[in-house]
Amino acid sequence: MNGQNPGNDGTFNIFSDGPPDLGSAQAPDPFAPAANAPFIGEPIAQPETAQVHQAPAAPVGQAAPAQPEPAQQPLPVQETAPAQAATIHQPTSVPAAPQTIATDAEPQNPLEAAVVQAEEKQTAVTADALFSKPPVFEYASASEDIGNTSITFEQLRIEKKDDFPELDDGKRVSWTMEYNTIVKQVPNPSKTVIGDLKKEIENSKAFLDALKKAKDKNPVCKVKPKITAQSKGKLPAYKGVFITMEDAVQSGKLITLFPAKDGNVYEMRQNEMGRFITHSKGSDMLSEVKAGFIPALPPIPWWRLLEIISFFKMMATQGCNEALANIYWDKEEQVYITDIPPQAVTPTSVKGITNPAYDNDRYIHYMDIHSHNVMRAYFSSTDDKDEKATRVYTVIGKVLDYFPEIKVRISNGGTFHEIEPDVVFEEYNQMKKMASLWFNHIKYNVQVITEILKSVILRDDSGGDGQ
Repeated sequence: MNGQNPGNDGTFNIFSDGPPDLGSAQAPDPFAPAANAPFIGEPIAQPETAQVHQAPAAPVGQAAPAQPEPAQQPLPVQETAPAQAATIHQPTSVPAAPQTIATDAEPQNPLEAAVVQAEEKQTAVTADALFSKPPVFEYASASEDIGNTSITFEQLRIEKKDDFPELDDGKRVSWTMEYNTIVKQVPNPSKTVIGDLKKEIENSKAFLDALKKAKDKNPVCKVKPKITAQSKGKLPAYKGVFITMEDAVQSGKLITLFPAKDGNVYEMRQNEMGRFITHSKGSDMLSEVKAGFIPALPPIPWWRLLEIISFFKMMATQGCNEALANIYWDKEEQVYITDIPPQAVTPTSVKGITNPAYDNDRYIHYMDIHSHNVMRAYFSSTDDKDEKATRVYTVIGKVLDYFPEIKVRISNGGTFHEIEPDVVFEEYNQMKKMASLWFNHIKYNVQVITEILKSVILRDDSGGDGQ
């Protein structure tokens, strides 16, 4: 169809408003007599002159010298014939020639043009809707629309620092704006306005191009702070922490910290006067550490603890003896196992032998538990001598009470530190709380007990038959 518009009768009108189809015109006869050549000043006829440059028109220009006929071809015509051939390029109707060349290109598919136009229109509508949406503050699990976009990123940080204390130090906070696939860093948070940066992204060609290709036509403009780790643990050039005093001296730093054989940490300052060494009173160069135990295994189930307490109660009622129980972790089954090893017991001591069945790589000897029968729970000097291995140790005293006393400690290569029982025992605090609550529900009425005793005595005095 060559891109022409159809006529009313169903045919295509090649002479419509579009450019004329010069390819349908009849080409000139290259063998015509020279007398048919145009004279100087004679108007050039229809667009056939445009075809002179595509058809073999060269003989027309060459005919003049080939047939010198003074009568028909005067000398002025012969001299100006080449120039006249050059002027043929600019006739009155020649502007149609470039249009003829354009018709040789592949015309645009009307359906494709309609699709492109529809996509551009949809993108414009989508963009208008996005521009009116506020950006969203996103940090941790929080997400909130930013109603006032005229504030800077620094002002937004100040607003949020009460809810997120880690944002308090502006020097450690960096910002990004993520919008569709565009991610913009904020190099100057104190001077960059949130709304201005959003508009800058929206007006960019990269954003509109990405919006055309995106499946999600309703992306969220996210404003995200990030805590940088650049300053964390960073020391000034004149400070340092070292393993030995010798390393500290060789460093040449003004202020140094190092541990000593006595277990203390020392601070040294060296200058031209000498080296000043004192106990460290604490320093931001060192980590904040608290002694304790961080379990890598799950807590011991509460019912397993109650089973052991029941065993200890029985041992206390039968000779008021102490007893020992060991708890192992089965790495294959992922469960705890309670073992009562062979042991020799007395009211004041217990000596056991580790069960060889659990002395292999499958089991972890996690805890030793021994009782103090009716005595209070404490770790004796004997316990200090015996409990050198690195593990958890528990002593249970006053086992005949409604809820016994329980003490727990760790041994770190023979150095002891007491910990709370709920660190290793499941729901320990809840069990202790319920036991105390139930016990407080019991009330002893002295008057009622006295009346009962009187009635028993009177019954015995009357002969004991009660009749």
